[in-house]
Formats: sequence, C-alpha cells, structure tokens
Amino acid sequence: MSNYLSTIASPADIKKLSVSQLTELAEEIRERLILSVAKTGGHIGPNLGVVELTIAMHYVFDTPKDSFVFDVSHQSYVHKLLTGRESRFDTIRQPGGLNGFMLRTESDHDSFGAGHAGTALSAALGMAVARDMSGGSEHIVALAGDAAFTCGISYEALNNIAAQTKRLIIVLNDNEWSIDKNVGAIAAYFHKVVTHPSFTYLHDRATELISRFGGKAAKHLQRKAEESVKGLLGPSMLFEEFGLDYYGPIDGHDLPLLINMFQFLKAQNKPVVLHAITQKGRGFQPALDKQKKFHGLGPYDPETGETNAAGQKTYSEVFAETLVKLATADKRVIAITAAMPNGTALDLFRPAHPTRYFDVGIAEEHAVIFAGGMATKGYKPFCAIYSTFLQRAFDPIVHDIALQELPVVFCMDRGGLSGDDGPTHHGLFDISYLRCVPNLVHMVPKDEDELADMMQTALEYNAGPVAIRYPRGIGPGTPVKAQPVAIEIGKAEVVKDGTDVAIFGLGALLPLAREMAAQLTKLGLSAAVINPRFAKPIDRDCVEHYGRGCGLVVTFEDHVLAGGFGSTVLETLSAAELNVPVVRIGWPDQFIEHGKVDSLREKYGITVEAAMRQAEPYLKALMEERLAAH
Repeated sequence: MSNYLSTIASPADIKKLSVSQLTELAEEIRERLILSVAKTGGHIGPNLGVVELTIAMHYVFDTPKDSFVFDVSHQSYVHKLLTGRESRFDTIRQPGGLNGFMLRTESDHDSFGAGHAGTALSAALGMAVARDMSGGSEHIVALAGDAAFTCGISYEALNNIAAQTKRLIIVLNDNEWSIDKNVGAIAAYFHKVVTHPSFTYLHDRATELISRFGGKAAKHLQRKAEESVKGLLGPSMLFEEFGLDYYGPIDGHDLPLLINMFQFLKAQNKPVVLHAITQKGRGFQPALDKQKKFHGLGPYDPETGETNAAGQKTYSEVFAETLVKLATADKRVIAITAAMPNGTALDLFRPAHPTRYFDVGIAEEHAVIFAGGMATKGYKPFCAIYSTFLQRAFDPIVHDIALQELPVVFCMDRGGLSGDDGPTHHGLFDISYLRCVPNLVHMVPKDEDELADMMQTALEYNAGPVAIRYPRGIGPGTPVKAQPVAIEIGKAEVVKDGTDVAIFGLGALLPLAREMAAQLTKLGLSAAVINPRFAKPIDRDCVEHYGRGCGLVVTFEDHVLAGGFGSTVLETLSAAELNVPVVRIGWPDQFIEHGKVDSLREKYGITVEAAMRQAEPYLKALMEERLAAH
C-alpha cells in the first residue's frame, strides 16, 4: 500500500497529490481508522463514510482560513488526520490525547466545537455573516448529516440563511442513519429523492458531464434533479423553498466528482446545498453489517469487528427491561427516545411493545412536549434522554411539563461523568438545572435494584414530573427484584447510623461514603452513612437530624458542586439555623476533559482521600473533644 498519509503535515500537502493518489490516500485513511479505533474505541462508522468528502473539501478549500463546521463533529476523525494530527491520532479519546469531537483549543483547523446535533448550520451562518460584515473572502462550509435535519435548530437556521448571507456552502451527508435508522418525514423525504428512478441516471452521468463541462454540468445536474423530483415532492425542492440552490444528489464517494463539484460551488455567490449520498461504515464489512453498533463503540477486533461482551447488565439495560415489565402490567406506559434507542437501551423495549415506543429523531424539545401531550390524555410517558441532551429541552420541562404538573418521567442516562466522550457528553449539571424547577421530583439510585424501584415510584406518582438520573455503564451488580417497590417520596435511606460524622453518598458514590465511614471507624469516630435517594425533595428531617447530632456533614455526588446536592444540604442546614461544618465532594466549576473515570476522579478530588483531607481539621476537633470527654 502507498504511504501518502504520513506525508500530510497540513492540508496544503493534500493539494500536491493527483486525483489517483488521493484515491489511494482514501484507502490508507480507512485502514488507519479501522486499526486505530479498534484500540481506542470511537465513532468508526460515521468516519468511514466521510473519507472522500473530507479529502475533497480539504483539496478544494484552505483551512484554517476557510472554516469547516461539522454537525455533531463525531465524524471529524478524517479531518484531524489531514490537519497535522496524524502522529497523535492513536491517542484519540485517550487521557491527554485528541478529543473525539471538534475542539477549538485543539487546533486552528477546528473552527467550531460540537458534540450535540443540529448546531452546524446556525454556527456556519454566524461565521458567514461575520465574514460579510468584515469584508472577508473566506469560505464557510457546513457538513451536516441527514439526521441533523430532524433537529428544529437546523430549520431555524435554514429560515435565516438566504436573508442574511449571499455565500454559504452546506453539504448534506446523507447516509440514512443517525445512530439508529433515521425516522420521520424528513428521512422519508430524502429517501424519496435517492430512490427516484432518475437518480440512477443522474449518478451515472454526473462524472462524465462535470469532466466535460465543469460548472455548466453542475447547473445541468441541478436542473435535471429538479425535474426528476418535482413530480414527487411538489412545486419545488425543500431547500429552494428556503432560498438555497440545491445540487445533487451525487455519489459521496466519487472523489473526482466531489472535487469538481466543490470547485464549482466555491465560485458561487449564493448559499448552496450539495446533497451527497454516502455509506456509513464503508470499507469495513462489520461496520456495514451492524451500522448501529459501529456508530460508536469501545475497542474491537479489527479483523472481525467483535467486541468483548460486557457480561453484567448496564444501568441502561436494567432501565429498559424494567420498563418492559411496567408496560406489560400498565397499558398507560409509553417509551420515548430522541434518536437514541441503542444508547438508552430502548431497542430492548421496542420489540416488546412496538405500538408504545416512539423515536422522535434528534428533537429533545419536541420529545418533552410530545410526552406532555400524551400525559394530558392519561398516559404515562417515560422519556429516555441522556442528561447532557436533556439540557436542550430545559424550557419545555419548565413551561410545558412542570408548570402544568404533568406526570412525565425523565430517565436521564449518563447522569455523571461520561468518560471518553468528554465535556459535551458529561451529565454533570442536571441536579442544578432541575432542582430549581417547582413541582418536579428528582431521584438518584444507589444501584440497579433501586433504579427499578424508582421507576415504579415514578409510575405511581401523578402530582408532577419525575427525573431519575443514573450512570453510564454497569453498576455494583445488585440483583433486581421480580417486582419493583415504590419508595416514599423525599425519604432517604439510613444505611448506617452514627453520631460524630454524617456522610451522604448520592447514587453511584454511596460506596465512597461507606469507605470513608470505615476509615473514620478506625479513627474511633462514629460515622453515619446515608443514601439520600432524592436530590429533590431532600429529606429535610434526615439532614436536620444529623446536622444537630453530628459535628461534621460530608456529601459525595457525581455532579458539579455549584447548585448540586451538597448545595441543597447546605441550604437545608442554613434554613434550620444549624451551623455544622459541611465538606462537599463533587466536580469543580469548570468543564471536565475526556478521560478514564477513575483517573479524572483522582485528578479532581472525587475520592475518599480528598474528603479526608478536607475534613481533617474538623475530625481533629472531634477527636480532641472525644479525648477531653474521657
């Protein structure tokens, strides 16, 4: 095999290669992606699908002067390889290594960071308008998958593009997938375009026409595409209704065609859309056979694509299996996901209750209000949305759910640190942004069985919305009872009583509370261990009881300290006019980088050792009091 990739120190080096050499480079990149991501894990399928697109973009345009904006940006690995990061690529998603998404602090070539869907068009338009106002000449190119067009934000941007800039290039990377198969009318719309009989003719003629006639051929392709689909799609194309010129659909793996198209579009003085058809997982058969699995995964065998079995069930799987049970017993139960059936494990629910399963696409705001509408008709919707993605629906939670006291259940997967995915995916803010909302109950389970009990609690609770946060991955392995049991709202569990120190270990950090109590026992101190279970409403009686009886209160939480559970404890003690000292252990007021969870906890002091250091002066005083008493 050729060795062109090692010669690419910057995008300028790509321009030195012939088109035939670029084709060889594409195959080199695919092999590098497959072998490297097999060791680190990551978003292999999406990146295999954009190899030719990314090469062609860098061949025609000039970053960092020109700006590329990737929607979600999980498909930016090829871009990283071509922008001076090839030597560090084996560190992607590893501690201290390259981020798995675009990151402005990582490279000048990363013009806009991302990790959530639907942001590219708005950001690109902002850049284009800023360029126009400054009299610049650079190009702005937004690369967005078809799944991004299930996001309302994308249409808010489309509504403004033609009115606000005369020059912007949008590349619609159409592979029919987000993580699962795309759903809804927009996905069906794009599918109609691609499967129309005229598409085959256009595809076959495209390369020949452009090689012979250049830009004129592009105009011909546009006209033929319009003629071929107008009978299907109405008086004009979707994008033209928004004032954008549409070109395509074309083969997104045909490098000569892509290069010629980008050269033509580069010369246009108007906002344009290039519709490119790509194949997610191209060049790696396991990724083609299992596109959902290979969207993003951990390490795998680069020959077979096999991954190591987890063995123990994850919190997500326990959630889904419990929801199946609840739905079997109660016809009101509805499951809703925002394009994440695999990540939330609702793909386990779908076959059991297909008529009560709804995937609304990447549309969290709609998912929440949709759930609210169902709740008004007597149904019990369970919205399974990552903690970090539920942030996008904050206003609907307040205005449409909590204000109306609708019994919608928010099951927040990835509550806490999300490790290798980094700051865009860490679920470290949901207690803060939800506990200020009236009429809302917020629960945090200590293990898998308590998660099931909390879901039963949420099912029976009808006075308003309920949120349940649980971590990514596996828990302690606690067996789940055959029948979940509801928990009294706002009631903590005293795991161990004590009189000197009270340690509150929220959710997955309860083991740290137990460990600290064991260390305090060795010092001759009596330590209580409390499983709070509720971030809201907090068990005031419990907090006040230990605030009066103990000389120190300690809180552990997998959440930012600002506005988190520890803050609730402080507020509760203050309201009761109790001046007991409080040591809070949680994440600092900053965005946390990607890395291994244990290492990041060690770095940022989410440990028993850190708690003991902070508690040392108070513990010393308690021990001196104990000696004086004797």
